[in-house]
Amino acid sequence: MTTKPATVGSVTSPKRGKKYFTVEEANRAVPYITRIVTDITACYRQAVETRQRMEHLHPEEDAEVIKDEYENLMDRLNELLDELHQVGVELKDFEKGLVDFPAVYQGREIYLCWEQAEQKVANWHEIDAGFAGRQDLATLQR
Repeated sequence: MTTKPATVGSVTSPKRGKKYFTVEEANRAVPYITRIVTDITACYRQAVETRQRMEHLHPEEDAEVIKDEYENLMDRLNELLDELHQVGVELKDFEKGLVDFPAVYQGREIYLCWEQAEQKVANWHEIDAGFAGRQDLATLQR
């Protein structure tokens, strides 16, 4: 039995010039995306820790050195995010490494959803549904 996916809220039409992925294209991009997202989650973790150190300085710590370290981490994080944007995907969660690949299904925009722990794209959701609205790719009628 084929299950029809429920639509939610507003339906977004595809935009001219925007990159859209098929499931196959998204899965081919996963190894590359994985490397970038791994770097992002590590850099983000370091930035959070460094920020906490800035807020709770020990007397022997140099505030300027820690501030410079934080700024360098934020610059690196922005470079990595730019790299993802150049591919055409959107990072949704820095800690989980959650990424959405824009896609088109039945004339409307959806997201193919992948997170760092997964080997391939196996879920999707409506544009306004987010992670909580994730559904198995099998629910998409082909």
